[in-house]
Amino acid sequence: MEKIITRFPPSPTGYLHVGGARTALFNWLYARHMNGKFILRIEDTDVVRSTQNSVDAILNSLEWLGINWDEGPYFQTRRFHIYEDYIQKLINSGHAYYCTCLPEELDIMRKKAAAAGEKPKYDGTCRNKGLARTDNAVVRFKAPLSGITIVNDIIKGKVVFQNNELDDFIIQRSNGTYTYNFVVVVDDISMKINTIIRGDDHLNNTPRQILLYQALESEIPSFAHVPMVLGKDKTRLSKRHGAMSVTAYKDMGYLPDALLNYLVRLGWSYGDQEFFQTDELIEKFTLENIGRSPGIFDQEKLLSINAEHIKRDPPARIAKHLLPFLKEQRCTVEEDSHLESVIRTLNKRSKTLKEMAEGALFYFTETVSYDEKAVKKFLKPSVLKPLKLLLDRLQILETFNEKNLEKVFENLIKDTEIKFGKIAQPVRVALTGKTVSPGIFEIIEVLGKKKVVSRLKKAIELIANKT
Repeated sequence: MEKIITRFPPSPTGYLHVGGARTALFNWLYARHMNGKFILRIEDTDVVRSTQNSVDAILNSLEWLGINWDEGPYFQTRRFHIYEDYIQKLINSGHAYYCTCLPEELDIMRKKAAAAGEKPKYDGTCRNKGLARTDNAVVRFKAPLSGITIVNDIIKGKVVFQNNELDDFIIQRSNGTYTYNFVVVVDDISMKINTIIRGDDHLNNTPRQILLYQALESEIPSFAHVPMVLGKDKTRLSKRHGAMSVTAYKDMGYLPDALLNYLVRLGWSYGDQEFFQTDELIEKFTLENIGRSPGIFDQEKLLSINAEHIKRDPPARIAKHLLPFLKEQRCTVEEDSHLESVIRTLNKRSKTLKEMAEGALFYFTETVSYDEKAVKKFLKPSVLKPLKLLLDRLQILETFNEKNLEKVFENLIKDTEIKFGKIAQPVRVALTGKTVSPGIFEIIEVLGKKKVVSRLKKAIELIANKT
């Protein structure tokens, strides 16, 4: 069987958005599933709008998502010599010609066709003139005037286009630059791309590209046109639907595996399964399971998937992604077993890494900042005696683990006849400064003896000074 080769060809005119990321993901997953090759190509022929910042943002986004490439990145602006060779091949074989029609002449053609109720297209004025190259000439592809072009699409099935609906489209402009439909075919031929997975907004380009493949006597690749992603209101996806760049989701505290998991489910399914790890996606991904209906982008569903990944993913995997958010909180933290222990106390209650970092702040600060309402409600004179007793018993406790801590609290409750909630909440405020946190035994164990003792002493001093 021929080795599958797919590609992702973004234009560097902005950040990588979720729609583009999904296209990259589908191509990457299929290549990995088939033990094939995935090529990255930067389509930067729009020199006015293309920027290096956009290139960097796209590369960084793909790397963060874990979408690695086997070849590239190739840049179209560095391949003009290749395109010129293919232009000459088409001219020499009679499949392309020079055209010197002026813009105003083309405008008259369009108006004439529109007035006759016909499709406004080039009328072939220069088609058979055999003109030579001149400074103001464009190169047009000589499209067939009759017959049909069939796209045998893996997802959509057979799609038929009437050739008389197509015109002799430009493949090289008068300034020497090349048009999209031409360069993408040349790139795919020269890179041996045999499987093209892309949004169905490209479907109308496909018959022109097939005609170019045929004219260049090259094998036509397999096409799979994926339905677009829409917003909840069934309109084209935009920022108002929450469709931001991959970088924005990274900055908001989403895990890359969670974003991949969500994006793949926008159009692809494997039974009723919703949650996937990336290696599982590689194992199960096939083009046959891509649906024909548009995917609906749902910000709340994405957040839910992210929370599920935070809950289920190993703390060691989460740690490296959490570190930048802790640094934003001015915490100097190492990626070690202690951080993993912190994550275990917070992963069931955090929807984003940003939220987790905010919740973890009390673990790493030297002094706790108290919530005033929490102090007023829970650090009262009535808890001074039990807090002192707890401090005394924790100071002599050698091993801080859940079993030993439970025993300390059980004995304290028995000796003071105080209910657990009446002592646990003041301890929580003393240790975290807040009324909501992970379990009290988890907190004490992860904070460690030194910090727990220090914070209890501070709380006791605070209460004593109020009496």
